[in-house]
Amino acid sequence: MGARSTRYLVTMAVRIACLLLMVVVQPYGWYTWIFAAGAIILPYIAVVTANVGQDSRSTRRSENPERALPATASPSVPVDDANIVRIVEQRPIESHPAPSGAESDTPSRPADDERGSSA
Repeated sequence: MGARSTRYLVTMAVRIACLLLMVVVQPYGWYTWIFAAGAIILPYIAVVTANVGQDSRSTRRSENPERALPATASPSVPVDDANIVRIVEQRPIESHPAPSGAESDTPSRPADDERGSSA
């Protein structure tokens, strides 16, 4: 943790130096853009390098896989059904064909002999 803090502080010190050099160094030229880029990019680099470091400590204590507390039955409490909303899925309603004697919405076609076809 101390090394990460030191790296962060050094990077931020370089950023402040870039800010000062960007303003102080005259005449302005291509190096002014380099100082500006350093002042803009270095905070991101400092934060990422400070957060990426691994802790050198490892857990040496083994965990007991058994349950730490015994399970007990929860007390039964009466439930007020007036405040419970239940959602039940139902099967979709299938469309059934009309009975053979019922009229349908589609117009019927006349038979061949009614159309007056000549053969």
